Amino acid sequence: MSTTNYSLYTIPVAWVLSIAPHFYAASLANKVGKFDNTNPRNSTEKLKAKMSAAQLGMYQRAEAAQQNGFENIGLFAASVVAANVARVPVSTVNSLSLFYLASRVVYNLLYINTESLPISNVRSVVFVGGIVSIMTLFVKAGNALNLLL
Repeated sequence: MSTTNYSLYTIPVAWVLSIAPHFYAASLANKVGKFDNTNPRNSTEKLKAKMSAAQLGMYQRAEAAQQNGFENIGLFAASVVAANVARVPVSTVNSLSLFYLASRVVYNLLYINTESLPISNVRSVVFVGGIVSIMTLFVKAGNALNLLL
C-alpha cells in the first residue's frame, strides 16, 4: 500500500456505507407507495399492510443494517484518529481502515439479503471481522504511544 494516508478519508466513506441501506429501504418503500419522510421511523407500521412478508423483511433488515452502521461508526472513527495521533505506520492504518470498509459492504449485503440462519452466522463473522480491525487499530495506537512515553 502507498505511503499516502487515506485512513481519515475512510471515515466519511464509512458514513456513506452506513446510510446506504436506509436509501435502499426507502426505495423498497417507494415501490409500494410513498416513503413517509415526515415520520420515517414509523414507516414500518404503514408498510406492513402494503408489502409482502419478504419485502417487509428486506425493508426491516436494510433499516437494521443502517442502524448497526451508525452504532459502530463512532468507534471506527475514534480508532482511526487514535492510530494517526499515535503515528501507527500509514500502511497499517490504511489496510485496517480499508478492511473495515470492505467488511461493512459485505455486512450490509448479507444483512439485507439473508433470510437463513447459516448465512446470518456468516454475517456475524463478517461483523466481528470489522470490529477486530477497529480493536487492532486501538491496540496498535496504544502500543505506539507507550513507545513514545
